[in-house]
This record gives sequence, C-alpha cells and structure tokens, in this order.
Amino acid sequence: MRMLFRLTCAVVACSFVGATAAAAQPAPFGCSSSHPANAAQTLRCPGELTIVAENGAKFTLQSLDKSGGVNGVDLHSKALLVDVPTQQGKRRFQVTTPQAIAAVRGTKWAVDVQATRTSVLVLRGRVAVRRPAGAGQVVLGPGDGVDVDPGTAALVVKRWPQPRVDALLARLGQ
Repeated sequence: MRMLFRLTCAVVACSFVGATAAAAQPAPFGCSSSHPANAAQTLRCPGELTIVAENGAKFTLQSLDKSGGVNGVDLHSKALLVDVPTQQGKRRFQVTTPQAIAAVRGTKWAVDVQATRTSVLVLRGRVAVRRPAGAGQVVLGPGDGVDVDPGTAALVVKRWPQPRVDALLARLGQ
C-alpha cells in the first residue's frame, strides 16, 4: 500500500511538471531561450536574430539551407515578433502560416495567427506578404499591416490604428 501511495504521488507530481514546461518551445540551431512564467518567450539566435513568441505560441524554427542557422519559422498559432538583421544576397527570412508567407531581408515585424486569419504588422523595414499559393503579393512598410484570410481576394494594406498595434505588442511583452 505504501508503494502504491508513492507511485501515485510521483505520477501526480510528474503531471504538474509536464504541464508547466509545455508552454515554451525548444531552442535548436544554437539559439538561447528565456521564458519567464506566464510571459513571452524570447529566442536569441546566431546572426543577431531575435524572435519573441507570445506565451503559448506554437511554432517551429526552420533551417532551409546549408548554413545551419535559423532562416524561417512555421507559425501555427498566436503571435511572433521577429527582428531580423539585414541579410546578404538573396537570402530572405520567412514566416509561414496556414494563410500567408511573410519574407524579408532585414526588418522587425509581427505575425499573428488566428484560426482563419493571419495578420502581419511591420515595425521597421519592408515585408513582402502573399498567400501560400503565391498570387497577389503586397509589400508592407513601417506601420502597415495586412489581414490574410483564406480565399483569393486581393490583399489590402492598411495603416493599423495605434490601439491595435499596442494590443498586439502587449501580447508580446513589448
């Protein structure tokens, strides 16, 4: 009976440990990660790349070339703030979501994935946004945003009102 009690306590304790650790994403490719409880996770990667993920965001870092460094993110839910230094040549950092692909050479921007919409906001630099099918690309500048819904309608670039910008950045601890 004593052994059964100890096993039950161990299982209960392990289940709590797993629940608290599940919020942070792993940090491969030489990145370091900080993730305070109930706050945004910050990844700092080689090449001065910084990614801030909303608490609970689901994403996967990508390394699509032979350099071994992070050059993309697949974002499945919630929001990321990405700060990419200027890159040489044709290399572009890319964030892929179910509804959109946002690619840049050097900028700071946020991508927010909801169930049926991806929103992109540029804070610095320029970002090209298109649907995964590739048609209808738009280019965003500082303060510009676009909401990408499923379908084929033209993407519409808008200047985001400050309350919307502030709300998104607050979710990212900014």
